[in-house]
Amino acid sequence: MNDIDQNAVLDEDTDITAVVAETPPPADAHDLDDPVLYLNRELTWLAFNRRVLHEADDPRTPLLERIKFLAIVNNNLDEFFMKRIGGLKQQIAAGVHTPTVDGRTPDQQVAECRAVLAEMQADQERIYLELMAQLERHDIRLVIIDSLPKDVRERLREQFRTAIFPMITPLAMDPAHPFPFISNLALNLLVTLRYPGGGESYMARVKVPVSKDISKRLIRVDHVNTFVTLEDLIVNNLDMLFPGMEIESCELFRVTRNAIVEPDEEAANDLLELIETELRERHFAPIVRLEVQAGMDPVHRGMLAAELGLNEEEDVHEVAGMMAKRDLFELAGLDIPELRDKPHRPGDHPLLGNDRRNIFHIVRENGPLLLQHPYESFSTTVERFLATAAQDPKVLAIKMTLYRTSGGAILDSLITAAQHGKQVAVLVELKARFDEAANIGWARRLEAEGIHVTYGVMGLKTHSKLIFVVRRDYSQLRRYYHIGTGNYHGGTAKLYTDLGMLGCDEDIGADLTELFNYLTGYSPPPSYRKILAAPYTLKRGILAKIEREMALHEEQGGGLIQMKMNALEDSDIVRALYKASRAGVKLDLIVRDTCRYRPGIAGLSDTARVISIVGRFLEHPRILYFRNGGDEEYYIGSADMMRRNLESRVEVHAPVENPELRQELRLILDVQLADQRTAWDMHADGTYTQRVPDDDTAKGAQETLIGVADKRLAAAAKHKEKTLRSRLLSHFENRLAEKG
Repeated sequence: MNDIDQNAVLDEDTDITAVVAETPPPADAHDLDDPVLYLNRELTWLAFNRRVLHEADDPRTPLLERIKFLAIVNNNLDEFFMKRIGGLKQQIAAGVHTPTVDGRTPDQQVAECRAVLAEMQADQERIYLELMAQLERHDIRLVIIDSLPKDVRERLREQFRTAIFPMITPLAMDPAHPFPFISNLALNLLVTLRYPGGGESYMARVKVPVSKDISKRLIRVDHVNTFVTLEDLIVNNLDMLFPGMEIESCELFRVTRNAIVEPDEEAANDLLELIETELRERHFAPIVRLEVQAGMDPVHRGMLAAELGLNEEEDVHEVAGMMAKRDLFELAGLDIPELRDKPHRPGDHPLLGNDRRNIFHIVRENGPLLLQHPYESFSTTVERFLATAAQDPKVLAIKMTLYRTSGGAILDSLITAAQHGKQVAVLVELKARFDEAANIGWARRLEAEGIHVTYGVMGLKTHSKLIFVVRRDYSQLRRYYHIGTGNYHGGTAKLYTDLGMLGCDEDIGADLTELFNYLTGYSPPPSYRKILAAPYTLKRGILAKIEREMALHEEQGGGLIQMKMNALEDSDIVRALYKASRAGVKLDLIVRDTCRYRPGIAGLSDTARVISIVGRFLEHPRILYFRNGGDEEYYIGSADMMRRNLESRVEVHAPVENPELRQELRLILDVQLADQRTAWDMHADGTYTQRVPDDDTAKGAQETLIGVADKRLAAAAKHKEKTLRSRLLSHFENRLAEKG
């Protein structure tokens, strides 16, 4: 999950020259309000996708994984148009000309993004053709139907007649039939036809019915790894749809609609109903992009742009190769091990995998546990924790925040808990972008089971990842919790790297009690004992810790701040980090995508480095570290350093105080900072260069951490076996001694 010079060649020895690159200010001109010190959010996010696209172009990456990365980029860019370009276009339409902290107006941002996107599209087309050629060497082919033998074409025609044809509804376009509604991201065929011998042409639109319920985009031919596209199958059977008509042309197109439809929460009486209304409105939201196949008739292209209310020069994009390359996920999923990454099966947590006791006993006796996904299994840690809570007769109450979830075991456990008479309260975030419909469904299902469901605090998204359990231990109530960096989603837990902490610290438990009371009631507490929570204490807490690090560095030296996050966008945090670096504090920033901060500016940020990790898993944890004069502090949590996270969301970062858990976090940071295979270094001008290892067998950080997790689990199993043998030996020795 960077912007490349048009003349750059994508290989591991290439310096990536970004369109976002700008000349940093001279050393004697460090006005921290100078826009040149702040990289643009949109352009740096596109730069991240250039780094992902590089994985699709890197011959060291297995072939089907390269296909996957190409699909990821295409999917990401769809969302970029829906969210970011859509939002900027709304600002332009509203007459907003206020520049962002980097000095760009909405118009300027859209124009610069268009230039980068055009280059990215050209690179995608080149990489696509290269990958298709390489796939063919492994007998994997995406072909056109006309190239197939007659008997194969006939079998495909019969497949179309029985499985596809009944689902298609051609829509005529003439004075009696207005231009049809075009749904977001759907593939469409613009068909031009006429009656036999007639001179007048007519037009019709045919929607390509790609869906999990009807048909995949890629259709396998005769049980081999040869595929045709669904739209090609339709084109080759248009005579069934338009019997007796002459087909003049058939051209593919696709639209992208704005996904930014902000509801007026203040005027809403029912948030659930409001979000449902928003989803309906999004279906009809303004179009921000029209994609057409290369070579489309200019008259047809112009007609589509006019009917859809678009600027033909700015909003129409020609696609030379396969349109909607996100559907290449279907190819990337082929079960051909030699063309994929070495399989990874998440292992058990060392303390949980070899101990089948009640998980609350394990947490209470061993102290907090740090969970590392996907290196450690989500199902045998988080899902086990919640399932145990649902069944344990001593558990009295469960409270939880749900931002995104796959349902399944998580929801089943919550329902089981309610059926066992426990008090269950779940905050479902209805405004999780692109998951609103699913979350509405989960909320209604939970409510139907008698679970108390709330939708959070008015005006704020609840993005924190929390499970809170109240259990009667002996004669007292004890509060257990899971605090995570990732969503409660079993699918993404196998694809994203994330952290979680299981614990029962009294102060953190008390903080979470107050936090959940705020989420379901009113009156947020003015402060917490240990946690940092947005929107009230997290941002000012981080800024205070940065200031403290500067002061301690001035007194005794050795100042060090390390932050791992997905994005560094908040200008107040960036400004504070500039001040810290200028004061001599060393900064290590591991930032996956958006990053406004420029490292390496002489006299300002020359003690700072920024790296980005792009590997087989999507980097998703958030870790904060402050050396604090030797009294080190570690935090993990849900918030990125973005203004929206720090000021407009409910987020939680919790301290990691256990020495063993700190060692685990230290290892993660050190391994990633030392990565020579999948790490990219940012330069002062905003460009990135991928590190090149001296040894071709060098492993990236993620592969290294897979190995660490495997060794840790093996060591725990060996220790258990050794302990068991010792106990058995002691038992037999005692029996022999008793017998005299």
